[in-house]
This record gives sequence, C-alpha cells and structure tokens, in this order.
Amino acid sequence: MIVILGIDIGGTTTDLAGFVDNTLLDVLSVKASDPLASASGALGKFINKHNLPLDKIKKIAITGVGSSFIDMNLFGIETVKINEFTSIGLGGTYLVQADKAIVVSMGTGTAFVRVENGKVKHLGGTGVGGGTLMGLSKEILHTLDFNKILEMTEKGDLGKVDLRLADISQEEIGSLLKWITVSNFGKSSDDATKEDLAAGIFNMVFQTIGMLSIFAARMEGDKNIIFTGQLANIPYGQRILKSLIKARLFEGNFEFPEYAEYSTAIGAAICLMRNNI
Repeated sequence: MIVILGIDIGGTTTDLAGFVDNTLLDVLSVKASDPLASASGALGKFINKHNLPLDKIKKIAITGVGSSFIDMNLFGIETVKINEFTSIGLGGTYLVQADKAIVVSMGTGTAFVRVENGKVKHLGGTGVGGGTLMGLSKEILHTLDFNKILEMTEKGDLGKVDLRLADISQEEIGSLLKWITVSNFGKSSDDATKEDLAAGIFNMVFQTIGMLSIFAARMEGDKNIIFTGQLANIPYGQRILKSLIKARLFEGNFEFPEYAEYSTAIGAAICLMRNNI
C-alpha cells in the first residue's frame, strides 16, 4: 500500500486529499490561522480517521499560499512543495477526466489556468471571489454568517438591484437577450431589501468570474470550463454561471465536479504521482 497526500494550505482553511495506490481515498478540511498548525492538524485528522501508520505514507505534497511558510518535513514524512497553478489545473482535469480545459479556481480571489495533455499554463486572475462576497456582505448586509447570506440570496429579487437590457430597451441588441445584466447594482431601487442586495452581490461576483472564464476560453480556443474551489458547488452561484450559457454568451460546457473544493489538494497529489517527484 502506497499512500500519497496532497495538502492545500489556504489563509484560514486547509484541505487534504489522500490517495492509496493512485486511487482517491478521502478528503477533509480543517480551519486554523497558522499554516504549520493547520497542515499538521489536517494530517493528524486523516491519520486518526483511517488508523493509518505513518510509515505507510510515502510522500506529502503541499501547495497554496500557506505552503510558503513551511520549510520542513511534516511528521518526518518527505514533504514536497508543488506550484499552486499546476495543482489547480491537474486537480480540475482529474476530477472530470478531461485532457484539455480551462480550470477556474474560485477561492478568496479567482485564478484561471489552461490545461492540455497535463501541461498547465497560468492565464491570470482577478481579486473578485469569495473574499469579495464576504467583504461586501459585511459592509452591506452587516453579517458574515455565510449560511444566512445564502438564505437571504435565495429570497432576493435581482430586478430590484441590477439594471437589465429590458429596463432600457424594447428590443434585444445583437445576440443579447432582454434579461441580460447591463449594470450590476445599476438599478438599486429605494425599496430593495437586504435579500435583494444579497442576490445582487452574488450575481455581480459570479457573473464577473463567469465572463472572465468565458473570455479566457475564447482566447485559448477551448470549449470546456471547469469550476473548482470553495464557491464552485453553491447552487445559486451555479445557476448564475449556467445562465451565461442560456444567454448564448458561450457555446461550450461548464462543469462543477464533485470534490471541487478539494481540487487543488487533489492536484498537488496528482503532480507527485504523475511525475514521481
């Protein structure tokens, strides 16, 4: 039995993916502000959960912003740093078994990479992401309770917040449908509720990420976009992204894989296994 672990060390959350004989066994997350404590906590939790002897773990791959603070082997096990963009790309394509795609990692901010036959190219990124959602929610909705924010969002009416084409034109313009957003928060009526504002925040963040993803795919000539990261499996966000295809803005495919939030940790382990580092 050969065990390889991938650990993605973020600012507040650390994700771990464990492989046994090249097959994904389990994934888990822990929260801690200190990178070493967070990585060690994730490793300890995995070992205890699976009653796994340390000598069965061959190597550990670490990635993410927090990995820059770790310059030692974890628990005496050989620990290798993996480029985060490589991890994002390999993790996303592994989860959907694709050879070629744009992979979008939606975390605090958002990163865009292109993968073709195992080769990963970083295309760029944006500061719009989960951090934007939480920051605007704190200032506008006066809460950081994510479940409460989601509940508010589902009850909101975007028509009270966003300016749409139908608000300013009686006809479609070119290929743009009348319900397409012309300006996020461009309407913001006086009777807009907190629920409406929550929907507006989500719509602005996910539309921005979605359109940048589409531009990246067009630039690279790709038809497949894989969304990963903590935001990827939020149903309301998925509906916003899928609406861009419904609006005829992209003639391709959006994928939201299972374990999307663990994709970068999975990709780090995949990199070790494929390259025998």
